[in-house]
Amino acid sequence: MFIRQTAAPLRFFRTTPALRCPYLPNRFETKLVTELGGPDALDLHDQLTDAGFRRSHHYVYKPLCGSCQACVPVRIPVAAFQPSRSQRRTWRANQDVAGAVLPAMATSEQFALFSRYVAARHGDGDMSEMDFDDYRAMIEESPVDTHLVELRDGQRLVAACLTDWLGNGISAVYSFFDPRLRRRALGVLTVMWLVEEAKRRGLPYVYLGYWIAGSSKMDYKARYAPLEALGPGGWEAFEPSAIAGSRSRPAVR
Repeated sequence: MFIRQTAAPLRFFRTTPALRCPYLPNRFETKLVTELGGPDALDLHDQLTDAGFRRSHHYVYKPLCGSCQACVPVRIPVAAFQPSRSQRRTWRANQDVAGAVLPAMATSEQFALFSRYVAARHGDGDMSEMDFDDYRAMIEESPVDTHLVELRDGQRLVAACLTDWLGNGISAVYSFFDPRLRRRALGVLTVMWLVEEAKRRGLPYVYLGYWIAGSSKMDYKARYAPLEALGPGGWEAFEPSAIAGSRSRPAVR
């Protein structure tokens, strides 16, 4: 990993102790973490995202889990993206939903939607314990160019996505939607809306975070094609079968 020299050198830390992995059973996770800040934050964030890091608040991190390398950074090259028949159907079925890019400011309406989503999809995780102050910190604490995308059916908020805007694309930090509207496939709609917005702005990529083989929560990302994955030789065409075979060995602790 090459990071250009900045005014203040970055200091990286490995989290300890190892915690149970929230995505794969019988595995444990540690992360490589550094703090973003100062006048170089935007440039550093671009470089670190391109190196497979993700942002949370003022920090960026990437998994560093011993022998397990199941977490694979993936991104959509928007000019080449070819939606599937199902994705095209979802796009057509939601033409009444309008999207807007807004400042990263938390609202009670968003939090109500977020809470419903987490309770339905991640009720056994740490996010289920978040109150409004925690949610506001997640949305508003950022040293980079962060916005909230809202998707509305008329006046009703049905989906939202916290996004970081990079020099070469959009990073989807965290998305959530109304779990009661399952048939509308609002998660798919959100990704497709980001792809269209990136095209409109001339940005080449939408970063989706980590694809994780064997994780039902993360495996959906393989449905967007073509997809690129970050490997030893840099960003390359995504081949899930080859990646899964070489990266998914469990960490033993």
